[in-house]
Amino acid sequence: MGYLSNGEWLTDGAMPSSSDGRFVRKASSFRNWVTEDGAPGPTGDGGFKAEPGRYHLIVSHACPWAHRTIIFRKLKKLEEIVTLNAVEPLMLENGWTLSEPDPVTGAETAWQIYVKADPNYSGRATVPILWDRKSRTIVSNESAEIIRMFNSAFDAWGDSSLDFHPKELRQEIDGINTLIYETVNNGVYRAGFARTQDAYDEAVTALFDTLDFLEDRLSRKRYLTGERLTEADWRLFTTLVRFDAVYNGHFKCNIRRIADYPNLFGYLRELYQVPGVAETVDFAAIKQHYYGSHESLNPTRIVPAGPDIDLTLPHQRQKLAA
Repeated sequence: MGYLSNGEWLTDGAMPSSSDGRFVRKASSFRNWVTEDGAPGPTGDGGFKAEPGRYHLIVSHACPWAHRTIIFRKLKKLEEIVTLNAVEPLMLENGWTLSEPDPVTGAETAWQIYVKADPNYSGRATVPILWDRKSRTIVSNESAEIIRMFNSAFDAWGDSSLDFHPKELRQEIDGINTLIYETVNNGVYRAGFARTQDAYDEAVTALFDTLDFLEDRLSRKRYLTGERLTEADWRLFTTLVRFDAVYNGHFKCNIRRIADYPNLFGYLRELYQVPGVAETVDFAAIKQHYYGSHESLNPTRIVPAGPDIDLTLPHQRQKLAA
């Protein structure tokens, strides 16, 4: 693990935290948008017009943030429109690394891609990375915004019939996203990388309060906003699918498993069984990354054999459609 300081890669095994031991996730640095006509998006600069073959996505199959973008690329049928390359599961001294030079950027590590975009970049070299072949720069490294680009900007070539951010549900989606990001998506990291008991207790309590809330909500609603799959569901899914395999043990999020929640577990199985989604889930890479990359949490780097989770079992969630 490491970070860039004015374009220089420095090795640092510590996760960012505050003085009171709370894990701190830094905001994404590249916040441009691909739009249908190249006009500026909500943040950043314009000039990034949606075009087939122009954009390249660097991901990790282990990372839940990158996994969101892989799912949207798959479901929106953009695999022939946006090319993809994946880093190796382990994130060690050089950060995210590629098994061989990336054919588009020529980089062997994620940090080298950041330096190509900004020779004086300072910060972590995270994934996903959306790269523009035309301007030879990073468009965005913010997964929440990349999935919205994939949702609509490329509809001329992808599946325009799917809209995971419908206008009439946007306010509700945004409210759910905020809660889930703070207490679940980032909450598992806040628990896992807490450096004091108080910081851990705060994070794990908020996490399971939200999971309890979601269990109740999903007892009455098939999906988070009702009868329609939205981006809020996919943002939650990438944390849920990793929960019992790594967060429950590795991050000490062990009050309950997702398998102990009847509605959440059924909901997880339904989303996993959406055509195309299961092939985006790589449990071997997920477990290798977490147990092998975080030496401070797992000094032996031994990857556990379990748990044995069958996400192909019938979910019966369709009964809530009425």
